[in-house]
Amino acid sequence: MNFFEWTNKKIARLTWIDIGLTKLSVAAFVLMIAKLWPPLLSLDWRLYGLIFVVLAIIPLWNFWKA
Repeated sequence: MNFFEWTNKKIARLTWIDIGLTKLSVAAFVLMIAKLWPPLLSLDWRLYGLIFVVLAIIPLWNFWKA
């Protein structure tokens, strides 16, 4: 069993609450990084929107394709 098979098996056992808590913890970590490194927040809002769209394309594609 390779790493990705092992990881997918573990992820399949997570509930929607576990996934939601993981998302919230990542959001809190990002806010902490932004607080510690203020130049990160000085970027234009359009750049954050572009990053969001680019990073969301693959998961959304995988969700809707089959």
